[in-house]
This record gives sequence, C-alpha cells and structure tokens, in this order.
Amino acid sequence: MSTAAGGRVEGALRRVLRPVFVLSGAVVLVGFFFPEVVGDVVSGRSWLVVALTFFGSGLGYLALLPMETDGEADGAVDGRADLEAVADDGPVGQPLMAVRRLSVVETGRTFYGQQDRAVFWLPVGGLAVFIVAQTLFPEATLGVIRTIQGVLLADLGWLFVVPMFVSVLFCLWVLVGPWGDVRLGGPDAEPTYTLPVYFTMFFTAGIAAGIVFWGPAESLFHYDTPPPFFDVEPRSGAAITGALAYALFHWGFSAWSAYVILGLPIAYYVHERDAPLRVSSVLTPFLGVDDLDSGWGRFVDVLAIFATVGGIATSVAFVSQQFLTGIDYQWGVPFGRVGAVVFVVGLTAIFAVSAQSGVHRGIRRIAVLNVVLFGVVALLLVAFGPRSFVLERGSAAVASYAVNFVPMSFHLGTDWAAAWTVWNWIWWFSWAPFAGLFLAALSRGRRVRTVVLVGFGATATVTMLWFLLIGGTAVHLQHTGAIDVLAAIDAHGTEAIAGFPILEALPLGQFLVFLFLALIIVFMTTSADTSTLVVAILATRHGVAPTTGAIVFWGVFQGIVAAIVLLTGAADVIQAAAVLTGGPIAIISIVAIVGLTGSFLNDERGRRWIGGGLRDAVRSRFGTE
Repeated sequence: MSTAAGGRVEGALRRVLRPVFVLSGAVVLVGFFFPEVVGDVVSGRSWLVVALTFFGSGLGYLALLPMETDGEADGAVDGRADLEAVADDGPVGQPLMAVRRLSVVETGRTFYGQQDRAVFWLPVGGLAVFIVAQTLFPEATLGVIRTIQGVLLADLGWLFVVPMFVSVLFCLWVLVGPWGDVRLGGPDAEPTYTLPVYFTMFFTAGIAAGIVFWGPAESLFHYDTPPPFFDVEPRSGAAITGALAYALFHWGFSAWSAYVILGLPIAYYVHERDAPLRVSSVLTPFLGVDDLDSGWGRFVDVLAIFATVGGIATSVAFVSQQFLTGIDYQWGVPFGRVGAVVFVVGLTAIFAVSAQSGVHRGIRRIAVLNVVLFGVVALLLVAFGPRSFVLERGSAAVASYAVNFVPMSFHLGTDWAAAWTVWNWIWWFSWAPFAGLFLAALSRGRRVRTVVLVGFGATATVTMLWFLLIGGTAVHLQHTGAIDVLAAIDAHGTEAIAGFPILEALPLGQFLVFLFLALIIVFMTTSADTSTLVVAILATRHGVAPTTGAIVFWGVFQGIVAAIVLLTGAADVIQAAAVLTGGPIAIISIVAIVGLTGSFLNDERGRRWIGGGLRDAVRSRFGTE
C-alpha cells in the first residue's frame, strides 16, 4: 500500500514537472540567447527563480521516471539491480543502499525508533551547537577554528602528506600485486552496472562541483603566485608549466587515492565478510563484524556524518555563489544573501528528490546526464580552445608532474604549501568517508584491481584532462592578454567568476556559458544526492534500510545548514570546521590500509602477481623452468 501510494505521488509530480520544465525552459533559452526579445517581461531576481525552476523540474522529472519492468539498469543481473531503490516494508539487510517506501504517517511514527540514536544525535547536535555558537559568538568561534586549523596546516602537515602518499603507493601495489584478482562477493558474483555506468556514478559523486569551480581558477592562481617549489617569476612563461602541474597534483592520483583507500576495505568486508555497509566496517579486522556497534565503530560513523554534512553544506554554499555570479554575469542581476538562500532551497529540493528515488533511478540517471554534459563541454573546449597551447604546455605539465611527484608530495614548510597542498589533502580526506562508502556499495562483482583502476586511475585521468583543458585555456587567455581573468576575479572578489569570461571569449561562448551553468547544478546534485543517501544509511540502525522520510530529513538538514551559513556569512568557518575531521580520517585511512593488508595476507594466499600469467605463458611456450 505504501509503495503504491508513493507511486501515485510520484506520478502526480511527473505530470506537473513535465509542462513546467518545457515552459520554464522556453523562457530561459530565449532570455539567455535573445535577451532583447524578452526585455523587461522577466527581469531582476525572477531570472533566478525561472532558471532554478527549469533545471529543477528537468532533473526532478528525470529522477522520478519509473523503472522499466524488464530491468532498466545497465548491466543489471536478471533485470534486478543489486542496489535496488525500492524495497519491501520492514527490516532490510540487502540489497545495499535500498530505500523503504512508507506512508507519511508510518514514516512519522517509526522515524525516531529506526535511528541509531548516538550516530544520529551526535552530528545533528554538534552541528546545531556549532551554528548557534557561530551566530552568537562569531569572533570567538572563528578564532578557535582558525587556531586549530592553523596548527593542522602549519605544524601537522605531515599528518596528511604521509597518509596521502602511502595511499597512492598502496593503490599502485594493489594494481600490480597478487590481490587484484579478488572478486568482491565471491567468484560467481556479477556486477550490477556496466563499467561506464560504474565509473560515471562514482566520478560524479566524488568530485562535486569543485571541478567546475576550481577548474578555470586554480591554474590561474598558481600562474599569478607561483608555487615556491618551482621558483619562477609570476605571470611568466616559465610559470605556466608549474601552474598546470600543481593543478594536476592537487586533483590527480593523490586526491582520488584518499577515496579508494577507505572504499576498498569497506567493499572487501561488506562483500566478503557480510559486514554492514558502514564506514566503521574498515575496523572489521580489529573489532570483528559483531562488535562494530562498539564506541569506536560509532565514533567513526559519527565522524563520517559530520564531515559529509559539513562538506556538502559548504560546497552548496560555494556553488550557490558561483551560480549566482553566472546569473549576474549574464543578466547583470546582483544577488544578496536572500537570493543565495533561494538557490539553496531550490537545489535542496532537487537533490532530495533524486536521493529518495534511489541509486537505480535518480542518482544513476542524473550521473549519466552529468557526464554527457561534461563530455560535451570538454569536446567544445577541444574544438574551440587553444589546442596547440594546451597540448604543448599540458604535455610539459604532465612530465613535470610525473618527474616531481615525490618531492612535490613532501614539499612542506611554506605558507603556500600549507594553504594549498595540505589544505587540499585535508579536504579530500574529509570527503573520503561518504565517497568511499558509495564506491564500496557499487563494487560488488568487481575485481579489486578494477575497483582501483576505476576509482584511482580513470577518475584521476579524466579530472586531470579537464584541468589541462580549461585551466590551460584560462592561462593562455590570461598570458596572451586576450582577457584579464585575474582582474575579473579581483573586481568581483571571488574566484567563482573565473569560468564565465573564459568561456564567453571562445566561439559559441553563450552556449558554453549556458552549459557551464547547467554543469554547476548537475555536478552538485550528483554529490549531494549520494551524500544524502549515505548519511541516511549511516544514521539508521544496522539491518534496517532508511525510509524516504529519513532521506528527505537529511537532505533538508544539509540544506538548512547551507542556508544558515550563507545568512550568517559562516561558509568559510563551517568549511574549516568540516575539514578538521580530515585529521582523524587520515589516521583511519592508515588503519584501514594495515587492516586490509593483514586480511589479504591471511585470507587471499596463493594468488599471483599481475605478470604471473604472462610469465607462465612464456615458460610454457619456450620450455623454460
């Protein structure tokens, strides 16, 4: 009954969203490309509402489309996804990341009793206390946070640099070592999704809108203020290679290894030892599956929720700034905090609808749309951008990145390294719990080597190609004097503006800016909907799948946190507070590596290295011993 009622509600929403999408889309497209036609009919802040209505109704309609009876999932086994989004009422252990659909009355009656009280209340209460403190005592709160952050960045940088480097080494070891052939879930387990969809969902969940926020800006900052490691003149030709190399370093293999180093142990213990789908499952070799509800296990899960909610909320806040900057850039409409809150409300509605629809529907579909849009923009940059410059300077940057990877990894002791490298590593570690858990849930039926190849290799490669394309284009336009992006950043007081003058300077500039605005919304949605579902799973009691009500609660909670930090101007403060969780998580990552290595040594004996099969074939062919 509850599932049928949910289906009727979703059907009614689809019937409303479809015409709204068409009508608002017509207004947005005409107003965007032919503003003189629309004139003053739609003006001022109405553009924000119309634009959000267009993107939100389209993504919401896509998320709520029903699944086909013959199994819509790419690669689904027997027409049924192992991460099915709809489960029967009652306790559910499998499938992973299932969503229970209850009536509103049932949800309200059972919501609190289905929560793990410690894991639920500690992050909720902690964030509430933090927000109240920031509102009532902003200077004192900021001072405490800044002091702690300063110690982490300046004095404890090694706490993040060493685990990050070890994570890279471990990923490389798994790729070539004897454990890569382990199939998660047993030798007969089949993947739920095809390899492209598997990559798409993890990539879009883990990168968020940071790829469009920092893609045009980071290389420019390094070009303007070169890293001390390279010791070159600012804004010189010599500064270009180092600027691009450091962008690759901060967003490349090191960054993505932080996700894999938690995701792989969770996947192994969930699929091989029937551990619960929790971040605390990395402690399985030390606590055992039955004792993961202990204080240490709950501490890890609470830490994961706090880091995820804080990270997503601040990302939503920064993305709102970028989107509103684009609206202002296109239509000359400045927005204050009220406009930003309107944006947050609209975005929250989008990712909450997507999250409650489940992995198989909204999360998967919007992720695929995301990658398609991303690919279109990348291809247009190749077609219309400075190809020879990007190829020449990009090749030099890749070579510099490869040659200098080890010394760059351990380059500490300067304010620049603390503000950029160490801070980036803290941020990646703070996002690792939710991204790693999602990777683990998707990885049943995959070989361990495939998990690392996708989560560490493919994702980093695509990310670096993007930073070379848009970052190289930005530096080229700045260096040649075609446009002054750095002056635009100074004039607007934010790096959020960087992408818009860059894209507008290219052929089809208006179309590129439009796609860029769409990418901002879709990239943030693909991370926020996944994080919402993950947090709902972590906060729900073991053995019980979260309800749609729980998922909506956490989506709205993240939106409320984002709105409050925007209204109080505390976005930087709560981001600083969220990244403080990166310290414990960096330590947990080392614990995870040690535990997984021990498990592989004990349970996966007799496996061959990646070159073992080739060696045996050569010996057989030539009769060597």
